[in-house]
Amino acid sequence: MDDASNVFGEPLAPCCLDPLTGFYRTGSCATGPEDRGVHVVCARVTREFLDYSAARGNDLSTAVPEASFPGLKPGDQWCLCAARWAEAYAAGVAPPVILAATHRKALDIIPFDALKRHALDLV
Repeated sequence: MDDASNVFGEPLAPCCLDPLTGFYRTGSCATGPEDRGVHVVCARVTREFLDYSAARGNDLSTAVPEASFPGLKPGDQWCLCAARWAEAYAAGVAPPVILAATHRKALDIIPFDALKRHALDLV
């Protein structure tokens, strides 16, 4: 696993324990070399985002038990791929994010201002 710092350079806060999220299923958006999808954005998913993701070929609503994936419903928090969040942002359907739980690697793909505009923890 990579150094677990958030977008503020502080220790990474947990994203969600129920459902248990993160590439490593630790509840955190920590990342490492195995995480080729860069699952580092802690988001509270919306129906709009789930529908958008499904239309883009990634159905996040259907459970995949063999991958320890419960299927998501609106309101669940989940560590999303930074590139998918950025696509959703460009399409106007990006879900809100929790910056304290979003890994600093997200900033390699997403401008901080975009994340900040969707932040739940700065409201």
